Amino acid sequence: MSGPAEHPVGIDELLERARGGYRRVAAREAYEAARSGEALLVDIRYAALREQDGVIPGALVIERNELEWRLDPQGSHKIPEATGHDVRVVVICNEGYASSLAAASLHQLGLHRATDLIGGFQAWKAAGLPVTP
Repeated sequence: MSGPAEHPVGIDELLERARGGYRRVAAREAYEAARSGEALLVDIRYAALREQDGVIPGALVIERNELEWRLDPQGSHKIPEATGHDVRVVVICNEGYASSLAAASLHQLGLHRATDLIGGFQAWKAAGLPVTP
């Protein structure tokens, strides 16, 4: 091996790179897109957070470790809503960090309209948007 070792990327830089690949959406925009049928909301929070804070009515619950398997339109474990690479998916985590990395991963699968919710579920709730206990 020759040359210097590659500099490791920290999580802040990784997050910045991930978010640079697409436009994130605010809570109200995500709500309107879902309501009009233009977007599929996907909640990737784990069960304890959903039990604690509630869920967004109409959002699909797909925990983070299953996300790519369920949304890959070419995958053998896809959900019925994974109809093609043009599906607009808005990924929602608790505060908008894990969802950014998840959206970037979906882009790598060819889901070029995938994005995430700025501030996550907590921003949705703070905006006074619908939540079911």
